[in-house]
This record gives sequence, structure tokens and C-alpha cells, in this order.
Amino acid sequence: MKNENPPDELLSTGQRPREKFDASRTMIANEARRRGIGVEVIDAEGGYFAFDFNGRRIISCGSLSELTTAIAMRRCDDKAATRRLLGRAGLHVPDQCWFDTLDKAEAFLNKHHRIVVKPARGEGGAGISVDVRKPEELVSAIEFAHWVCETVLLEEFCIGEDLRIVVIGFEVVAAAIRRPAQVIGTGRDNIAKLIRIQSNRRRAATDGQSAIPLDKETERCVRMGGYGMDDMLPEDEVLVVRKTANVCTGGTIHDVTPELHPALAEVALTAARAIDIPVIGLDLLVPDVASSEYVIIEANEQPGLANHEPQPTAERFIDLLFPQTADPKTSAGNRS
Repeated sequence: MKNENPPDELLSTGQRPREKFDASRTMIANEARRRGIGVEVIDAEGGYFAFDFNGRRIISCGSLSELTTAIAMRRCDDKAATRRLLGRAGLHVPDQCWFDTLDKAEAFLNKHHRIVVKPARGEGGAGISVDVRKPEELVSAIEFAHWVCETVLLEEFCIGEDLRIVVIGFEVVAAAIRRPAQVIGTGRDNIAKLIRIQSNRRRAATDGQSAIPLDKETERCVRMGGYGMDDMLPEDEVLVVRKTANVCTGGTIHDVTPELHPALAEVALTAARAIDIPVIGLDLLVPDVASSEYVIIEANEQPGLANHEPQPTAERFIDLLFPQTADPKTSAGNRS
């Protein structure tokens, strides 16, 4: 179902790797140096560091280190495998099926009325179309996902706030609500201009890591809101212009760790143990962070640790790598 040329939007939603020295890597390196741990940049383009302390050397690429096994990484990378593992662990996951034929895909859409189409492998929201409702949208969404991965998944669309829970060393360290990109009307600017303005703000706030793509997926989301890109948005009206809440596509992140329901924290720990991974970012849809209801939609083996202030994500990550450098007053094993 591919066109000859890949859609431009893939280049702005994670298809090109976002490596090098982003905020998360810088924060981790700074925490290591603060403790007297040697930090060597061994691949600037790929964003790889080597940490050395008392004869122990560990290589890390952001929050992905040698402590994460290849098997655990593969389990997270394969979205269908992740869902099977979590389902077998008794966790709530959405209904899902492989894309095989268009007839079967349309039958799945008719069953659920609103679905998510995504590549079986990928990250950063690349190739994902959320809240697909019409057969013509379905065809475009499948083609979009195909450019990221030959295998495409169809998934039941679930309503709720996008909750990211970060687990490090089998401890919940941070929880944050991720909100999709939105713009606020001025009463004088069209929506395309509002998106460009908001993108500039997000780039400035995130050292260039976040921006809203001006692409077909954004156009689709704007149409779902009842507008076109050239329409003027009334003053103070809020319009969601992406359905995915990824930071790299203009989403924002808001710490809710103190409000997290204990049942959701236990869900995250159960998921980390099921995948057997020491560092993971779990994406859930929840009606409220203070509620025990949830559905798990994604698992990320390399979660960004920045933007979770004031939670000590970098500190707990370095604790994991070099436990002998941990502050006994704040390390996981000594908390009340």
C-alpha cells in the first residue's frame, strides 16, 4: 500500500533518530559527574556515553544502558509482544489485531468504531494515527504506518488521559500526564500560523526536541475539530491539533507523581517485572490519576528522563548503574 515516496510527516514524528546530547542525556551525564563518576562520550552522533567508577564501566544511550537485556529491549520494541506479555500478567490492554487485508481492517473498524493504527515497531509517535473513524482514513493510516514498519497493528481506541509512569530499578520514580499539542485562538490568526507560533515556543522550551508537524496527520486532527488549516480560530478557543501526546510532536508533560493512585503504581511495577526490564516508561490511558482504572497502550525501553521535575529520575538512574554512589537517605532501598 506504499506510495513511491515516504510522507514528509514521518521525518518530524520520530522516523529520524533523535539522539546526540538532548536534555535527558545531559541531565544523566551531569548527575554522574556530580558524584565523581567518569563520563566519556564515545559516540556523539549516536548519543552514547561510557561511565567509569572504581573499575566498573557501563555504556549508556540516554536511559538505555547495558543493564537492559537485548530480550527486554526486543519485547518493548515489538508492540504486539508487549501486549501479549502484559495481558498474560493480568494487566488491562486494548483489543488488537494484525493488519492482514483491508476487509479485515474494515471489519475491526466496524467492531470498535474508533481505532488506532500504528506500526508494530517504532517510537516517538512515528506512523501512528489515533482515533481513526472512517474507511478512507483507515487506508491512509495503514499506508502511513507501513512507512515505519512492514507490520501494522490495529488497536481499539480507548478514552482517557495519557499517563506516563517511569520505573527505574523496579521502583516508580515519576508519573506525568502527557497532553497532546493544542493551540489557543487569537481571533485574528489562522490555525496554520497558530501551530507555527506554538511550535516555536515548544522548540525554545525543549532545546529543539518538541514541535508540531505541519503534516497530513495534523490536518486530519484539525478537520476532526471542525476546522481547516486556513481557518481563523476564535479568540480563546482551544483546539487539539494532534491526537498523540508525544513531546516530540508538540505535546506537553505535567508531573502528577504525588497524586498517582497506588493501584496504578503497582500496575507499572507488574508490567516492568513481566517484561523483566530495569528502566521503562509505561504509557497508560486513565480517567484520572487518582483512580485505579487504566489500560496500558505502550512500553518504552528508553524513556526520556527530562521534563519530570521535580522527580529525581537522573538520580535514581545513576543509583541503578552505580549503587555504591547512592545517597543512603534517598536511595530506593532506604526510603520509608
